[in-house]
Amino acid sequence: MNDNTSTTNRNAPSSDVEKQHGLISAENGSSPSPPIEDAQQQSSPPDGRVKGLLKTFERTLLRYNIEARGVQRVLPEDRHDLSRLGFTQIMLLWISINLEAVVIALGFLGPIVYYLPFMDSCLLGVFGSIVGATPVAYIATFGPRSGNRTMILTRFITGWYPSKLIVVLTLIIFMGYILIDAVVGGQILSAVADGRLSVIVGIVIVCAITWVVSTFGYILSILSGVAGQNFDLYGNPSAGLSSNVIAGNRLSFFSLCLAAQITYAQGAADFFVYYPVNASRTKVFISTLAGLTLSSTFALVVGIGLGSGTFTNPDWAAAYEVSQGALIVEAFKPLGSFGSFCSVIVALSLIGNMVAPTYASGIDFQALGHMWENVPRIFWNTLALVIPMICAITGRGHLAEIFTNFLALMGYWVSIWIAIFLEEHLIFRKWLGRGWKWEDWNDRTRLPLGVAALIAFIVGWVGSILCMAQVWYVGPLAALISEYGGDMGNYVGFAWAGLVYPPLRWLELKKFGR
Repeated sequence: MNDNTSTTNRNAPSSDVEKQHGLISAENGSSPSPPIEDAQQQSSPPDGRVKGLLKTFERTLLRYNIEARGVQRVLPEDRHDLSRLGFTQIMLLWISINLEAVVIALGFLGPIVYYLPFMDSCLLGVFGSIVGATPVAYIATFGPRSGNRTMILTRFITGWYPSKLIVVLTLIIFMGYILIDAVVGGQILSAVADGRLSVIVGIVIVCAITWVVSTFGYILSILSGVAGQNFDLYGNPSAGLSSNVIAGNRLSFFSLCLAAQITYAQGAADFFVYYPVNASRTKVFISTLAGLTLSSTFALVVGIGLGSGTFTNPDWAAAYEVSQGALIVEAFKPLGSFGSFCSVIVALSLIGNMVAPTYASGIDFQALGHMWENVPRIFWNTLALVIPMICAITGRGHLAEIFTNFLALMGYWVSIWIAIFLEEHLIFRKWLGRGWKWEDWNDRTRLPLGVAALIAFIVGWVGSILCMAQVWYVGPLAALISEYGGDMGNYVGFAWAGLVYPPLRWLELKKFGR
């Protein structure tokens, strides 16, 4: 494939890349990287005192070896050496992000909300996760080959101005997941303390730690061991339901597990832009797919088991009525004080899931334009954490439930975006030989106008709305399955956008040449 990317690969020493090479020019991604002071002078920074403060702040970040590079493309000569552990680190990264309490809580929904037996829930959850993780793994391979972040890649698909809509929707998804993680973490810490620690304080603790560090928990092995005897492996919560309702519930739970993984696609390339251009795409793909699939499978099966146990264990059922976090704490109770310690570790596992969207959000804010790009990324990272924290505190009783439904709606557009991305790459860039000119990342005159992508995006949205099935709305086509519907929004949105994009893009290229 012709990526039209320089194959030069002079690996920088192991010390901070930005400290040695500076940030690259905002106007020309292919030129050598000037020092930070020069880069800011070449762009359009704020005037006066604000400009001086920002420059001083970025110099301070570099002095303490804090990554200062934001949305700028990472040139081939600025990449790190790829050690033998490089691809193992990719898998561990995704495991650390995905092996956490919210995925466990997602597993609750199979038996409790959709009335599916244990085995049905496990099969649907595992295969839904695999399908959802596959496009994420493919998007991740574009990090090393392009050196561009995921939302910058979107500029090559949708053009300069339509890409801003995608960035805003991505920020909503990322900050929404941060909010849900914060609320669940606060609930767990409050339940461990028997209510003596308020959920508000728990939320603040989780968010404060997230600002500094990422972690993940091996403690789920202990949870599955101590709670496994209460899993209802052979019960059938769907007994008495019609076959149409069962089919719709199966489809909806499969779609929910798929959506939980597919939304990682919006930041999949961000974490691998420092990998060399010649990094094996196959290994990046397999490492990402394995990390996401293994972690989600383990956490989902534990969550499904806990959910099934609420039908046979009154204490678990009562705990679930309090909160999802309380059910996890109740499952650890046979271990006494050690169980409380394990519950805290599970709460802290949420930090790993919060760090990734917080990191990506800081970059995505800068992708909104030159003015946003001039603000140091650490400011946007902080804002991306503070906003969900405030929302979580003020609406901790119901906001998480609202956002769960809202984020399911947001997840539909990711499928649409993936359809457009794949067709642009496979048909127009690869098959027709147009290739990618990654150095054009910040030149709006060389990027597509985005008319074809925008129209395809809207058409896909219409299909998703007609076929969606959520608690608060069931689309007319989804309602044909049963009275509760069956969620087909991801698949129909993907298909409709995929049908209309190629002819529209062909017309756009014929008329405008880009």
